[in-house]
Amino acid sequence: MSTAKGGGTAGEGNGGAASGKGKRSRAGSGGGSGARSGAPVAPVAGPALTAPLTAGRVAIYVLLLVAGVLVAGAGTLVQAAWFPGGLVLALCGVGGLFYGGARATGTSAGVLAPGAAWLVTVFLLLSNVRPEGDFLFGAGLGSYIFLLGGIVVAVICATATQLRPVGVRHGRVGG
Repeated sequence: MSTAKGGGTAGEGNGGAASGKGKRSRAGSGGGSGARSGAPVAPVAGPALTAPLTAGRVAIYVLLLVAGVLVAGAGTLVQAAWFPGGLVLALCGVGGLFYGGARATGTSAGVLAPGAAWLVTVFLLLSNVRPEGDFLFGAGLGSYIFLLGGIVVAVICATATQLRPVGVRHGRVGG
C-alpha cells in the first residue's frame, strides 16, 4: 500500500472512506479519525454572548436610563397633545430609543435599561393622581395605547436582538 502525506495509508485521510470500510467522510474534519467525543459543542463566544462590563459600556447604560426617562416624559405629553399624530410620534420615539439601545450595546440589555426606566417613569411616576386631582394621563384610548404599545415595542426590540447572526454556519442534526 502507498503512504499518503498524513502518514497513514492511502484513503485513510478522510476516516477511511476510500478504503471501503463503510465509514462516512466528514468534510472539513482536518483528516481526523471521524470519531465523536460525545461532548456537546459550546457556542463560539461573540459580542452578543459575552459583553465585558467596561467603563464605556456602563456610561452607555446610564445614558440609556436617562434617555428612557426623557422619552417617557416627552411621549406622555406629546401623545395627548396631538391625538393621532402625537401618539404615533411618541411610539416611534420609544421604538427608536429601544432599537438604538440594542444596536449601541449589541445586547438585549441595551433594550432592558431604557425599557425599565421608561416603564418605571410612565407607570409609577407619571400615572399617579395627585391630591389636587392633576395627572398627565387622561382616561382616553390614546393613553392606553401609549402605555401598552410601549411595552409591546420593548418586547419586540428585546426579542429581535436575540435572533441568530446571519453569517454563522450551523451543524446538521444527528451529525
